[in-house]
Amino acid sequence: MSTAQIVGGAVVAALLFWIVGAYNRLVRLRGAIVRRFPPVDEQFRLRHALLQQQLDVIAPALPDAAPRIDVLRAACKQVEAACAHARHRPGAVGAVTSLRLAEDILGEARARLPVQSVPGADLSELNARLSASDATLAFARRQFNDAVLAYNAAVRQFPTVLIVGLFGFGSAGTL
Repeated sequence: MSTAQIVGGAVVAALLFWIVGAYNRLVRLRGAIVRRFPPVDEQFRLRHALLQQQLDVIAPALPDAAPRIDVLRAACKQVEAACAHARHRPGAVGAVTSLRLAEDILGEARARLPVQSVPGADLSELNARLSASDATLAFARRQFNDAVLAYNAAVRQFPTVLIVGLFGFGSAGTL
């Protein structure tokens, strides 16, 4: 065996080891995204249940706010549907973007119906639970988004970007 063949074999081996390492890193980072979504999903479900409780309490007490309550119920259903879609592919840009947009619509609907107190009903405990749920959801979203940002940075990094298309890796969406 000549020196050129040994050097060529070493270069090919190093390139192969680098490709395997880069692939494994991308798989690990994509797995982190998948692992970070269930806590977000769980917090969405918990908040949805709390919002439904709140709406069940305030709907009879505020008959003049029925259109805004209906809008809030529809926004909750939209978030629930978008979350179910994102649950199957948490890193997919389209699924996560639709969830983020549905969440924005829900936030606007909640802002139009600020409920601090309702005559004949004590909402202090429910509002406190909703506030805690919102804070926990924000924390879970931050962790998910951090995992997405780390993955997206790795996908755009040179020379890893050279193998991204080869193995079907693409950017992920943030909440």
